[in-house]
Amino acid sequence: MSRGGRIKERDEPERRCIATGEVQPKRGLIRFVAGPDGVIVADLAEKLPGRGIWVAADRAAIEKAAAKGLFSRAAKAQVKAPDGLVELVEAASAKRVVELVSLARKSGRAVAGFEKVKGWLAEGRAKVLLQASDGSERGKGKLWTPTGGRWFGCLTASELGLSFGRDHVIHGALAAGGLTDKVILEAGRLTGLRGHDDGNTAVGKE
Repeated sequence: MSRGGRIKERDEPERRCIATGEVQPKRGLIRFVAGPDGVIVADLAEKLPGRGIWVAADRAAIEKAAAKGLFSRAAKAQVKAPDGLVELVEAASAKRVVELVSLARKSGRAVAGFEKVKGWLAEGRAKVLLQASDGSERGKGKLWTPTGGRWFGCLTASELGLSFGRDHVIHGALAAGGLTDKVILEAGRLTGLRGHDDGNTAVGKE
């Protein structure tokens, strides 16, 4: 069993969070590395060279790691966490989600707008339901989480709009395949950073 009582997926990689001390699936943590100048940076793509330092995708965990000097302890060297590290990580994470949804749209695997999203849900085409965190709760409550799929409300209407080339978008949906699994991974981390998961008004929350 992994954190939260969920059954651990077979061969799912795990890492230990330096702030909580818990070992959990890597998908729920963020990798940090020390740059050449000794400043800690978030490696969201997990491709930067250097010793990986893992922290749960949670504001309190990252703030604790920065305030208590845990990055230096993990790096076994004197490193510095920049001011506003949590905000920097959150902004970068949101940008990644926006860009991934945009790419999914361009490949024909994402739609926006209440009626189109409702259609995809009714037809069983939707794997992920995206709803703006600042959208109308009444309107959002008229849609539902895809069966066996996911719901996320970690983006604002303007951020979700960027993904679809519009000023604002409240409802979006992604089909299975393509970049959808990456969106689920990154949106899950952003949800942890922003703490919006409890705001789901869609029916049938997973």
